[in-house]
Amino acid sequence: MAKQNVSEQFVDILGRAGVKRLYGVVGDSLNPVVDAVRRHPGIEWIQVRHEETAAFAAGAEAQITGDLAACAGSCGPGNLHLINGLYDAHRSMAPVLALASHIPSGEIGLGFFQETHPELLFQECSHYNEMISNPQQMPRLLQTAIQHAIGRGGVSVVSMPGDVASQPAPEKSVEHALVTSRPTVRPGDEEIDKLCGMVDKAKRVTLFCGSGTAGAHAEVMEFAEKVKAPVGHALRGKEWIQYDNPFDVGMSGLLGYGAAYEATNECDLLILLGTDFPYNAFLPTDVKIVQVDVRPERLGRRSKLDLAVWGDVRETLRCLTPRVKPKSDRKFLDRMLKKHADALEGVVKAYTRKVEKHTPIHPEYVASVLDEIADEDAVFTVDTGMCNVWAARYLTPNGKRRVIGSFSHGSMANALPQAIGAQFTDRNRQVVSMSGDGGFSMLMGDFLTLVQYNLPVKVVLFNNSALGMVELEMLVGGLPSFGTTNKNPDFAAVARACGAYGVRVEKPKQLESALRDAFKHKGPALVDVVTDPNALSIPPKISADMVTGFALSAGKIVLDGGVGRMLQMARSNLRNVPRP
Repeated sequence: MAKQNVSEQFVDILGRAGVKRLYGVVGDSLNPVVDAVRRHPGIEWIQVRHEETAAFAAGAEAQITGDLAACAGSCGPGNLHLINGLYDAHRSMAPVLALASHIPSGEIGLGFFQETHPELLFQECSHYNEMISNPQQMPRLLQTAIQHAIGRGGVSVVSMPGDVASQPAPEKSVEHALVTSRPTVRPGDEEIDKLCGMVDKAKRVTLFCGSGTAGAHAEVMEFAEKVKAPVGHALRGKEWIQYDNPFDVGMSGLLGYGAAYEATNECDLLILLGTDFPYNAFLPTDVKIVQVDVRPERLGRRSKLDLAVWGDVRETLRCLTPRVKPKSDRKFLDRMLKKHADALEGVVKAYTRKVEKHTPIHPEYVASVLDEIADEDAVFTVDTGMCNVWAARYLTPNGKRRVIGSFSHGSMANALPQAIGAQFTDRNRQVVSMSGDGGFSMLMGDFLTLVQYNLPVKVVLFNNSALGMVELEMLVGGLPSFGTTNKNPDFAAVARACGAYGVRVEKPKQLESALRDAFKHKGPALVDVVTDPNALSIPPKISADMVTGFALSAGKIVLDGGVGRMLQMARSNLRNVPRP
């Protein structure tokens, strides 16, 4: 058997760790690794047009599968382009291994062509960031990087000079069993006992849920039923907790709706479950707060805690629920459910009048139709900005659908690259990119990646020729909008020129058939929907001290748009409220 070089050993270890694809752009320092991938039977090289796309795609793949995903960039500018997507993956706790290839080892530190210092550049967006400067470090260093990414949930970066990658791998190198999944974390009995006492003492308990409730839907519902608690959620918790939820009171935060704010601020005890919700201005200051999180460093960094519980949500509730005393008083829960339904009734009435006839098309209408006709197990990737608003309010979760966005990092241009990674995991699953014209045009070159691999991603483009969320921020801050308009092409014509299916929609009556035809198309498709740039609703009075950046210091939301089928859910839940 021929002796392996370092690149071949590197790729073999990735394969053993479950990596199926390596996203990137080829380049000289990366060539030995790419050649090793070419010859490896279990890993596919995915050629993208921009390395930022590679990192976003890997992050999305990791979020869909829960397994390790990987991306790579060549020396200097090549791997530097990875950084934004890696920040997003890291903040999303997506296990991603990034290879940052490096200049020749003998030239490091001498100002060589394309020289950067990846061991410094990626420090803040990774759990582990080290350089293989000698073949003897393989495979231990790579195995350590993999275990950091999987075990801690996030990014590991390995940098490696191209000349080191070509050298013979060391003989009799130590290879051990790789960590490929994370364990559950159970809190200690002392914390469970304290939490049980606080729940039993409280008259009004509210649960506020984030992405850490993934896999814990049944446990959250059982606990809410036992203590008669309304259940609100952050944006990242929506897909995991809102469906089949008779305790749902909506979402809090800038994009919030319903009675989630009231429920979190009018309770005796607020329990934060698996959420790193950043907008502390929406959290109460005069009620007792408990936070449960698998990441201990996140405990208490958003609000003052009366109890911090280190553990994952499912295991914590499995320990807690049997111990708490059942509550029979539903007054608080029923009042919040009614408030929630009433709030949704009001905004729906405001945003559904003649919407099928309005030109330019209401983006709310686009999102509503999309929600109705998309597959029951569709994956939606959502651009940052106003697309977040429409996804938050119109996409109906059901336990099968996935919604992925740059919800923690807040980057533009994430939807199309994330759709690439999501679609590679399953070509038969419907993947819909909800793209804004600003985000789509930023990384539009990677629409060609869809065409090159014939990926059947459906891009639904909300084209209002503006950076809508930025305009909103300016308006809320009392500033005139400036530098926010886009002069756009006919994106459908661009799609057709690239070799994909493309259709432009300017009238509401064309929308549903256009979407259905695009969804039936076997390959990549783009639906360019011209939407109303004025589809922003601002409360009539906003004082200057209400807004600091994205966070409100008062409890009212900035946006007040429609909420789609969530009203039906709220009405259904009202059936549980006793009538006088």
